[in-house]
Amino acid sequence: MIGRGAYIGTGVVMGDSCKIQNYALVYEPAILGDGVFIGPAAVLTNDQFPRATNPDLTLKLSHDWSPVGVTIKTGASIGANATCIAPVVVGEWALVGSGAVVTKDVPNFALVVGNPAKRIRWVGKAGVPLEPGEAPGMFVCPVSAELYQEISPNELVEAVQS
Repeated sequence: MIGRGAYIGTGVVMGDSCKIQNYALVYEPAILGDGVFIGPAAVLTNDQFPRATNPDLTLKLSHDWSPVGVTIKTGASIGANATCIAPVVVGEWALVGSGAVVTKDVPNFALVVGNPAKRIRWVGKAGVPLEPGEAPGMFVCPVSAELYQEISPNELVEAVQS
């Protein structure tokens, strides 16, 4: 689904079941995994060092710079008015809060907010913040009851259930 006024560059690769909301800007060479959500007016940039001109003040042309992309992995969501500064990777099922400015890679299942974006919680596949589980380092989704295990401060995985 692509909302009104959204821009998706010709070199963008989009997976299945993506939803791009109104006025979002997705510049090539972005890569969107399956089930990615891009909120209204969110921006995925493609120029690490933006300038309109070269040092001699001649206008920059396409051969004067190399575009770099933002990668959004499966199931991740980018909130309204958030900006992802290329090159960054937003991990699987991560959630970027509205208005956040992402300048560094976002781990799988992370909830990041602010400028620059920082992880404040973990989220599950349902997109809801996880609650601490019964054992240390374990988290549970209040919606699905799925279990997750924190491997390190920057890594959360789905727990193996027996």
